[in-house]
Amino acid sequence: MLFHRELSENLNVCTECGHHMPITPRDRLGNLFDGGIFVEIKVPKPIIDPLQFKDQKKYPDRMKSAQKTTGETEAMLIAEGEMGRTPVVIAAQDFSFMGGSMGIAVGDGMIIAARLAVEKKVPFIVFSSSGGARMQEGIYSLMQLARTTIAVDEVRESGLPYIAVLTDPTTGGVSASFAMLGDIAIAEPGATIGFAGQRFIEQTIRETLPE
Repeated sequence: MLFHRELSENLNVCTECGHHMPITPRDRLGNLFDGGIFVEIKVPKPIIDPLQFKDQKKYPDRMKSAQKTTGETEAMLIAEGEMGRTPVVIAAQDFSFMGGSMGIAVGDGMIIAARLAVEKKVPFIVFSSSGGARMQEGIYSLMQLARTTIAVDEVRESGLPYIAVLTDPTTGGVSASFAMLGDIAIAEPGATIGFAGQRFIEQTIRETLPE
């Protein structure tokens, strides 16, 4: 049994076992930046539903549902401020927003954040949390692997540190691109980090994976 107040005071880390529980990007940034003060960087809205995609629901309906549930417009939040009196740019993904899936907006966010870090000559820190590419955007989503990798390269070429913080879970196209490119990589203890999920692999190879 955990008390909400004690859990909150411990930054959503279990006081008994040390397990890192989910935390929203907005709360994470509030805990990281000095005094909880930061400036949110807005990302231009991308094309809505470029493929007219529909599975059990229409893509725009899924987006509206995610926006209503999370109170955010997309799966990534970008901000600048000071951390330990050091100016930084931070991008944080939100797994509760369509599984933190990477579509055009997330790719745009990474590019805007990386270029802001280069412009201001400050470190760039990314908190990844994603199931991978956003299938509703198809090939446009897969293109973000290349775009985000180029964004990281621009930071590196400017001689600035790029720090990747891997939170639970970090998988799919995100782990295949910017999440694994950090000059320094830090991960939450016990976080699921990989490319494909256990269930997907088992369904593909028809075998049970070892624990």
